[in-house]
Amino acid sequence: MDARPERVRVTAPRDAAPPPISPVPAGTPEDFYVRSLVRSQLRLALSVAVGFVVVLVLLAVMVTFWPQIHAMRVATIPLPWLLLGVGVYPLIWVGAALYNRASERNEQRYRDLAGR
Repeated sequence: MDARPERVRVTAPRDAAPPPISPVPAGTPEDFYVRSLVRSQLRLALSVAVGFVVVLVLLAVMVTFWPQIHAMRVATIPLPWLLLGVGVYPLIWVGAALYNRASERNEQRYRDLAGR
């Protein structure tokens, strides 16, 4: 029977600490830029979330008030089930991609302004 090598646990040293983050003093231009970045990221996150909820509500309203949709089937699966159960995931991916692109653009603007 082959002897298996002993498992070795690899960890960081106990005294290793992340680099310190220097706080930005209030009233400086950097403080203004950081606050504006946080506000823009929050505004972006809220707009993406609200947009997603609006699309979900519109889908639910369409399924509720369009009775003919219940008779439609795709491969013996009712269309409302497909729309609400499967059709939502591409919306999530598109929303995430748009959020990611806009978030990176906001951060790049911050780096451009803060670098001056």
